[in-house]
Amino acid sequence: MLKVPIADYIKKLTDAGFGTIEIRARKPYRIIDPKNYETEGLIYIESIEVAAIKDPMPADGPCIFTGKAAIYYGDNEVFDDQKGHVLLKNQPLAICDKTAGLLAALNRDDIYISESTFHYDGGGCC
Repeated sequence: MLKVPIADYIKKLTDAGFGTIEIRARKPYRIIDPKNYETEGLIYIESIEVAAIKDPMPADGPCIFTGKAAIYYGDNEVFDDQKGHVLLKNQPLAICDKTAGLLAALNRDDIYISESTFHYDGGGCC
């Protein structure tokens, strides 16, 4: 099956200077198959809705929102990483993939980071 990664498309957008990318929806579209089309194998096509925002590129790279969230569930009322990310206790915060990586690297046992849902509707860390 042929699959063109969304990451390649997103890379072209960030290479063009878009500093914030929001993947707002991702869903199956169709299959192109050898029984009905002249193709050697299955081709799976997804439809995605992307908002590319031409804002200044952050020094540490673009903010790409794929629907991840962070939830702090520790002993204090808030968690502040001193880098601009403040998590309120048991309140999900939409985070970009870059921030998800930074928070995961802290190896804390009181911050949950969700998988990408590929649904983002605004708000968040950046």
